[in-house]
Amino acid sequence: MIQPNNDSPWVYWRWGGLGLVVVLIYSMISLGSPAPLADKFAENRIGGGMETPLPFHSKKAMEHIRTICDLGPRICGTEAMKKQKDLLTTHFRDCGAKVIHQDFRAGARSKKGDVAMTNLIASFQPELSKRIILCAHYDTRPYADQETNPRLKTKSFSGANDGAAGAAFLMEFATQLKDLKTPCGVDLVLFDGEEYVFEKGDSYFHGSKYFATTWKNNANRPAYLGAVLVDMIAGRDPRFPVEQNSWWNASQLVTEVYTIALQQKCHFFRGDKYSSTPVEDDHIALNQVGIPAIDIIDFDYPHWHRITDTPENCSPEGMEQVAKVLGIWVQRVK
Repeated sequence: MIQPNNDSPWVYWRWGGLGLVVVLIYSMISLGSPAPLADKFAENRIGGGMETPLPFHSKKAMEHIRTICDLGPRICGTEAMKKQKDLLTTHFRDCGAKVIHQDFRAGARSKKGDVAMTNLIASFQPELSKRIILCAHYDTRPYADQETNPRLKTKSFSGANDGAAGAAFLMEFATQLKDLKTPCGVDLVLFDGEEYVFEKGDSYFHGSKYFATTWKNNANRPAYLGAVLVDMIAGRDPRFPVEQNSWWNASQLVTEVYTIALQQKCHFFRGDKYSSTPVEDDHIALNQVGIPAIDIIDFDYPHWHRITDTPENCSPEGMEQVAKVLGIWVQRVK
């Protein structure tokens, strides 16, 4: 993911005006107003209120992170990436999902030739036309470009939080979906090529762009009601403020998810604060084709794109809270 330039005046105008709405919603709930008051913003999409969080075994999710990292850096087109794809495919099928491989080719402008990439889609209740998406990317950046030491900038890295954690989270979340009859079908989507970037000017988000374009051009496409992207959710003491692009493009979905977080006392979710900058990530391509999508991301993770992004610098608490929130959300959306 990348940070765009947010120096233009309209960014600050939108930030201030919309921020007031978020604060109002959270103030009403915090001061004791009944939860349905906030839910009025989305009463045609989400109902219930009696759902309980799904079990989530965070210790197992941490084991998945270590297993994935043991494969080595999962750079697009590498043997480690193929092994990860096979590992995930087997796991999701064992969980009862219908697994589809969305194969395509893409490349970096700074490199000659394209490489094979694969989006992985694990569908639960595939017969339902109304569906929701939980997604993450599962590739790693080729180089540790955020290192300050020039000699380290050319090194590859484990990508424990930025890459493995999203896949590990969906792996463990999938174990609860096999026998859960949600109102909508659930697609767990892992995007390839999120950051096949070597130099400035190379394109990001190959997988989500391909997924979005393919969906838009499909006459029999599923009716996606919303998508939640998880990215870097396993850092120590994480913070998940409202990501700015998510609010501007899918404010109703932000309200749904962050209201649940507040009701469940998930304090890592900061519904009263915006991300420090609009974050460009895989949710952008989905919003551009009409799928409301938001990004749950800790963009202040100190080991981002560094060789220190290892399992030892990860923690299960963020994944636990994200699972608690999304476990209720998948039961409510209809």
